[in-house]
Amino acid sequence: MATYQEYATQIAELQRLAEEARRNEIADAKAQIASIMKDYGLTVADLGGVKTKAVKERSPVAVKYRDDATGETWTGRGRSPKWLEGKDKNQYLVK
Repeated sequence: MATYQEYATQIAELQRLAEEARRNEIADAKAQIASIMKDYGLTVADLGGVKTKAVKERSPVAVKYRDDATGETWTGRGRSPKWLEGKDKNQYLVK
């Protein structure tokens, strides 16, 4: 009967062989695809496939209100902050 260590060694060897076989199969598949694309004059764009949506970079929103006494700021978006409650926003408007 085999020991745990022997099984672990066999598993490691099989995993190495499986990964090597996977790399070889992928390389063969890529070569086959490239050959077919060349034969028919196809490009990646011709295949359609998954279209990725362009990610738009968001720039930070400029500060619209500032309390000069405390240095706290607010962009004017979302819920108004506690320091601005009950006060005239126009007094804190950044010019």
